[in-house]
Amino acid sequence: MDELPITQALTCKLKLLLTKEQAEVVRSTALAYRAALNHASVVAFANGKMSQGMKLQTLVYQDLREKFGLPSQMACNAPRQVAAAYKTLWERAKSNAANKTKGGTKRRYKGLDKAPKFTAMTVTLNHRRDWALGKEQTVSIGTLQGRIRCRYEGWSRHLEWLEYTLAHGITLGAAKLWQDPGTKAWYLLVSVEKALDSKAMDSITTVKGVDLNRRNIAVESSTRGKCRFYPGGHQRHLAERAASTRSALQTKGTRGANAVLRKLALRERRLNADTAHYVSKAIAEPHAMVGLEWLKDIRDRTERRHSKKTSVKRRKANRRVSSWSFAEVQAKTAYKTRLSGGVPIWVDADYTSQTCPICGHIGRENRPNNGLLFICAKCGHTLHADLVASRNISMRTLLVRQVWARTGRLSAVPEASGNETKAADLQRYAELRWSLSASSVL
Repeated sequence: MDELPITQALTCKLKLLLTKEQAEVVRSTALAYRAALNHASVVAFANGKMSQGMKLQTLVYQDLREKFGLPSQMACNAPRQVAAAYKTLWERAKSNAANKTKGGTKRRYKGLDKAPKFTAMTVTLNHRRDWALGKEQTVSIGTLQGRIRCRYEGWSRHLEWLEYTLAHGITLGAAKLWQDPGTKAWYLLVSVEKALDSKAMDSITTVKGVDLNRRNIAVESSTRGKCRFYPGGHQRHLAERAASTRSALQTKGTRGANAVLRKLALRERRLNADTAHYVSKAIAEPHAMVGLEWLKDIRDRTERRHSKKTSVKRRKANRRVSSWSFAEVQAKTAYKTRLSGGVPIWVDADYTSQTCPICGHIGRENRPNNGLLFICAKCGHTLHADLVASRNISMRTLLVRQVWARTGRLSAVPEASGNETKAADLQRYAELRWSLSASSVL
């Protein structure tokens, strides 16, 4: 089981105040590193789509040193980064194959059909070997032309985390040198570890569940009867307008249209990130156990029809499924909950919107026409379907809380021991009943 972490990884975003000459040196280093990544990617693809970092490093190290002029540490980081990318692709391919065997999808994963191409202007730097913090808010960075030193600035909270890390002697790890594709400014993304208050995990006062979907970004419901909707209508409207604009620009196909397409993609990414921050900040609260749905491989388990005869309505639905940024909302909710002294966990998402919280009846007939209204076919309980799902998630979270209190062990994600364990968990969920009088006390 994945136990809860005692530290939280955070990324401090430091803006580098480079001179014109320094910016040119950093840019040339990033270009060489990107070319090295793509070279290593082609070699890995030609050698059986290799995902072992050390084996790939043995094959490409000399080329990266001689052809691209990378320092020794960068020449080691590049093949490791490429191998990690291939490892992720292999995991997705295996997951897709498993879902195809179960009949969950008919689509074949195509991520390994050709060598992945790296386009971002990023460089992985090792602490003290390639980068180091100095006095008076300065940083030293290794480049192809040697070390450069510059000042940096950042958000006050990030600077506080960084100062705390340095003051307590916590070792810093690797950092990423990254160029914002919109503003062309250079940033140093430093990963730090923040210790969590272990005592806060034993003082849970609120248990709530969060249902994520494409109609409402999130719907939260606590075991005390409080609920809140985070509607996604405005975001959907902006996404549809962006899709229409994207279609017109792709049809035009000129150089200027492609430039606008890149800007549009960055704008959509910022919109999704801003929405995720807003929703996650509202959900996270001190001393709360927040239950989130375990939605791994949800896209392979969601029906999407692709053919030349697919209707416009179906294509629009496919696009909405593909652009659903549930993982970003969950990730931000999880780390904000931990920082506020709460505990995020993931629970099984099976039948949350088809299960009656009053009588426990499960069936698709509880969702007439798969609409927003939930009407239990057995007891007649009627409620908003998303609110029903969030209440079922909150009850499953409360069950996990009770198991934690009884055994002293808490898993952050659902167990995946096999079909028997899954069936036993679903049987326990079917026995849960929603009752405000019974749930007013944890």
